[in-house]
Amino acid sequence: MSTFSTLSEVERIAAMQDPVVRNFQITQSYYELSLAMTKRTGACANWCTFATWASRQAGQTIRGEDLSTALENYLAAAPSISQAVTDIVERGLERGVRMDKQGISRLVWEIIDPAAAMSRAAAAVARGNQKVFVEIGREFALFLETCLNDSAYNAENIARFCNELKPGDPPDGQRYLKQAFMRYYQAFFEPDRKKKAEHILLANIEIGFHEQTRLQPEIAEAMEASVIDPRQFKDKLLIALFPNQNWLFQLISIIRNLLGIPSPLDVAAGKFAAEARHRIRLFLSAHLMELNFPKGVNLRLGQDLSAGFPAVLQHLTDPELMEMLKKMDPTPDSLKDTAATDWANLSDRLHFIGDLFRCYQETPDLLEPPFDPDHDLKDNR
Repeated sequence: MSTFSTLSEVERIAAMQDPVVRNFQITQSYYELSLAMTKRTGACANWCTFATWASRQAGQTIRGEDLSTALENYLAAAPSISQAVTDIVERGLERGVRMDKQGISRLVWEIIDPAAAMSRAAAAVARGNQKVFVEIGREFALFLETCLNDSAYNAENIARFCNELKPGDPPDGQRYLKQAFMRYYQAFFEPDRKKKAEHILLANIEIGFHEQTRLQPEIAEAMEASVIDPRQFKDKLLIALFPNQNWLFQLISIIRNLLGIPSPLDVAAGKFAAEARHRIRLFLSAHLMELNFPKGVNLRLGQDLSAGFPAVLQHLTDPELMEMLKKMDPTPDSLKDTAATDWANLSDRLHFIGDLFRCYQETPDLLEPPFDPDHDLKDNR
């Protein structure tokens, strides 16, 4: 009986509709695939190892975990937001709104709807989590079923597997996946520890390159999953504040905008929406741009890595590996400027991920289970 997720099991998990349960099982499946790989590569991190912890982190966003309340509290505590709400209240009262201050303030928060922003971010993260697993999780399961038990290098067997992958570059082509699985297979039979480590690192990076390119739409959407734009917010606010005079205020607003003379209430509403949008982006960035590894290793993706390269990967010799790193890393052999200040920027992400894989490939703690099997998983099977 297989100790890792089979192809049919991966396909079953990928088809699940509940994003929370699906994420738990995707994370567990990555862990099983990761451990199966180490039977042939030794106790080092492969791409599935890193995917285990990234998927576990994604689960926090997918499940919400009180993030909506945290976001509301974060916004409410910002002086610039409080002042912007006060400005809307005062301008609204000056314009004759038939509500008290508390009613106007409550209406502003109902329209901005921080919970909806978090829901949109969670949905984008869940789609990305599923999208990667459907493709790369499936290929790992098939690779292990096809090649794991080869006792000697079988060129026909690995070629048969790789020839099923699409030619061309991502997002549509799978050239980097093909190259990566060839390198993993070479690592199965490589006796030299350094060459083996470099084969694995290059394979990890090539899959990471493919994955991140494919995920670009979902990551950008998650980072942009903010409030409605200022114009939409202003229109909704005016309609709600003046329910019996919608057509009149819409007409006046259109004329003012055409003339470039927005009303004080228009200005206040626009400032609030712009500031709220900015603050929500900061909050989402802070939450999405972190990665928690075992033993309390918490990485801030917006900060330079500091772990250092393991001895076996300090001085690289594989020309293809060095060429691939050159494609992703503007500061080769250095952790300088690894911080991905904009996680929606593909180049920033690739720079960070390339160095992340190199720093932590030889860290055995990453092979620990992501969940407590008797607690976290019992209700998610």
